[in-house]
Amino acid sequence: MSLLRFDPFAGLERLTQQTTGERQGPRPIPMSAVRRDDQVVAYFDLPGVSPEDVDITVERNVVTIRAERRPAHQEGDEVIVDERPYGVFTRQVFLGDSLDLDKMTADYARGELFLTIPVSEKAKPRRIELHSDQEPQQVTAGATEGGTR
Repeated sequence: MSLLRFDPFAGLERLTQQTTGERQGPRPIPMSAVRRDDQVVAYFDLPGVSPEDVDITVERNVVTIRAERRPAHQEGDEVIVDERPYGVFTRQVFLGDSLDLDKMTADYARGELFLTIPVSEKAKPRRIELHSDQEPQQVTAGATEGGTR
């Protein structure tokens, strides 16, 4: 029983990408993001990438993630099948002013990068107390809707 799947068009697709220049630059990193309570959690798929090969930078409200995945084969190996993408992967995420980027944290496990970004205190809903400097109006006895008696 063979563990390899044969795709007769895979080689043609790679050749087409190489000759047309498609995918020459960095590949995008797939992501998803959710708001959970008072924070935003963003998930980035980076399978096969070592934590040392992940670079996260923040400039103003832009988070840039750059990762490099290296091929598994070594010099002298005879490559039989090579369908896994490798090279440089990048993603830029533009964040709103309502997030506290100074308190952002990053974790990496099982090929998945997690960015946790708290909502800033100024963006959280809060109750505003109403003050009045006016004296309450006195209602005179015997007053009716249309005027006085």
